[in-house]
This record gives sequence, C-alpha cells and structure tokens, in this order.
Amino acid sequence: MNLYLVTGLAGSGKSQLINTLEDCGFYCVDNVPAGLLYKFVTLICHSLSAQRDVAIVSDSRSGLVSDDFLRAVNELKKDGIKFSVIFLDASGDVLQSRFKETRRKHPLIDDADGILPVAIELEREHMSGIKNIADYVIDTTDTTPSSLRRQVISMFGSDSQKNMNVVCMSFGTKYGGVAYADLLFDVRCLPNPYYIPELKQHTGLESCVSDYVMSSPEAVKLRDKLFDLIDMLLPLYQREGKTQIVIGFACTGGQHRSVTFAEAMGKHVADLGYPVVINHRDIDRKSKK
Repeated sequence: MNLYLVTGLAGSGKSQLINTLEDCGFYCVDNVPAGLLYKFVTLICHSLSAQRDVAIVSDSRSGLVSDDFLRAVNELKKDGIKFSVIFLDASGDVLQSRFKETRRKHPLIDDADGILPVAIELEREHMSGIKNIADYVIDTTDTTPSSLRRQVISMFGSDSQKNMNVVCMSFGTKYGGVAYADLLFDVRCLPNPYYIPELKQHTGLESCVSDYVMSSPEAVKLRDKLFDLIDMLLPLYQREGKTQIVIGFACTGGQHRSVTFAEAMGKHVADLGYPVVINHRDIDRKSKK
C-alpha cells in the first residue's frame, strides 16, 4: 500500500489531483478533519488490502488544520506507518482568479472579514509548517487541469496507469449508436459479406470474412490511413491526460466489416504499446433480412 496525505491551499488543485488518483485506482477520501486524521489513517491501514493505494485529503475546509495535521504526522511516524505528504500550492493572484471564476467561498473568508486576498495569505501562513515537511510540493500556478493530470499520473501512477487504455469496439448501426465513442468510423462504404451466402452466418473474427473484407484495395488503403491517423492521435490524447479512448467501428449489423476493422485496429494499437480491450457489441445478435 502506498499512502498519501494530501493537503495544500484552497483552490490549488487538490480536487483535480484526487480525481486523477481515483482514475489510477487509488482509494481516495476527501475532506477528513485533521483532528481525526490519525485515527482515520490507522483504520484505513487495517481495513484495506495492502495492494490498494490510498490518498486522504485534509485541509482548511474543516478549519485551521496545521497543528492537528502535524500532530497526526508525528503519531503515524511513531507507529511506523509509512506515508508521504503531498502539498499543493499556487500564487495568490492565481488563487484569487480561480475563486472569482468558480464563485466558490474560500474556507477562511469569514476569518478574513470577507476579504479574499487576506483569506488566502492567512491560509498560506497557517499552512507553512505543513509545506515545510511535505515530501512533494506541487505548484499549480502555471498548470492547466490537463497538465496537472499528466504530472500526477507521471509521479504517482503505476507503469500500467501511465499508459492510456484504448477500447476498440464494433457495432451495428441498426441496433443504435455508441454515444460515448471518442472516435467513430463508419465502414459501411466497403462491400458487405452479409450478401455472400457462404459468409452471411460467419463473423469478422473468422478469416473467411476478414479476408473478404480486406480483399479490396480500398479496404487496405482505408485501414492503413486509419492506422496513420491513430498513430498521430493517441500520443496527443495521452498528452492531454486522457486515461481511456474508445474507437468505434460501425457497419450495418455489427458482425462483419466493423468486427474486422476493430480487430485489426486493436492489434495495431497493442503493437504500439497501449493496453487494449476489443469489444464486439452486436456480434452475437441474429442477423435478420
């Protein structure tokens, strides 16, 4: 188990960090009062699998937390519990801008007589002791949400989590579309094996169908151009912090042409080094004329 205690200034990106860690498979708990942090961590350590990574957020939403947070850190160290502290920070100007954009209330605004810059600096001063003992300090002043996501995955994700997952799926348009597909390609422009009697009851998983679909120069050219497009797009999506891309292939019944292309794309993407899932949504449906 890798255990992380997450804290930092309000508006610095802790929610984005936690969301990213959840996508990486972490068990995440947000807004734990600092006074309960020690008991909560010990409970978590005894109840969760040692294989599960954990991130716990404790910050100023539960009040001034510095003394209680540091006390919990010292008690955990005495108990021999291994953990790391992640502290998120940002400049005052950027934090003010973020609060104005979201129109959210700063947790210490009442202590600052309603003046946002004073609340930010009050929190910064109060949290300085925690920042000084943090194992990781992430400054998000010049960081976009997508770049923060990439940074978090790079720092805390496993090797497999650092790679974007790709789903290649086939489906038949007569059974409905796939609204959640990121990329969608319609291969109904190619000859349909459904109208070849000896192929009708077979699928694109079988060589008799896939060979027929790929027998035309147009099909080969289309496949190769799609490969080139995917070769360009996947690194761009990954750079923007995407954890999964769904590539859909459509034909009429979802049994022949789309299956052939989804299988070919899945093998190609796997050769590029991405984790791949191939899903044929409609392959088991009975064809009806």
